[in-house]
Amino acid sequence: MRQRQSGFTLVEIAIVLVIIGLLLGGIIQGQQLINSARVKNLAETNSSVQAAYFGFIDRYRQVPGDMNQTAAQDAIGVTITGGGDANGILSVSSGLPYREPNAAWEHLSKSGFIQGSYSGGGGEPTAANNNAPFNAFNNSMILGVSPDYLSTRTTIPPRLQFIIGRGIPVGVIRELDTKVDDGNPAAGVFRATLATPTLFLGTNSWGGSAANCTTTATGSTTVIYNVAGGASDCNGLFLF
Repeated sequence: MRQRQSGFTLVEIAIVLVIIGLLLGGIIQGQQLINSARVKNLAETNSSVQAAYFGFIDRYRQVPGDMNQTAAQDAIGVTITGGGDANGILSVSSGLPYREPNAAWEHLSKSGFIQGSYSGGGGEPTAANNNAPFNAFNNSMILGVSPDYLSTRTTIPPRLQFIIGRGIPVGVIRELDTKVDDGNPAAGVFRATLATPTLFLGTNSWGGSAANCTTTATGSTTVIYNVAGGASDCNGLFLF
């Protein structure tokens, strides 16, 4: 008797391949939707922070975080811990880089311009001290001014920087830059942060990012996002 061979037919193999293709397509499409949602969330967060910042100035005629602690407490009408030197800008010093940025979050939250309630302490933000809000990737966001990104503008007051926080995949950062600005990590109103910034360092280096988030284009000195490198600890900032 002839022995019957077992195995898949060509039709069965084709059906399996089609199913695998559909599953992979669905996964890729799902990831794209997730990334788009993340990009939209980051863009909306920036818009909310800018609206809160300028709304506070319009109401109190003072810069949040820079406003003196006593004056802020009297104006807002609740207990305020942090405050600045009232020089008209949200300045930072190398000795106390987080003092006014943290105070800004406290002033904005306790005056009702943003959600949450922040402590206003002057130290490096952590999840335990509640000095600043954290992004969806569990990394601190910063509102302040650093000299690292002011080379294209020397007028006073300097442009404020909203640092959106570390831990963001490079593909998401690049898509955000492309949607809201020019896609150039080293120029425009949205930029990639430096891997080792001058300020906002500390234990977690909240103002920095992984070194492989950006690179230079082949045969050029132009800085581009290193999407091929697949970095997952990137950071960016809005200038306003």
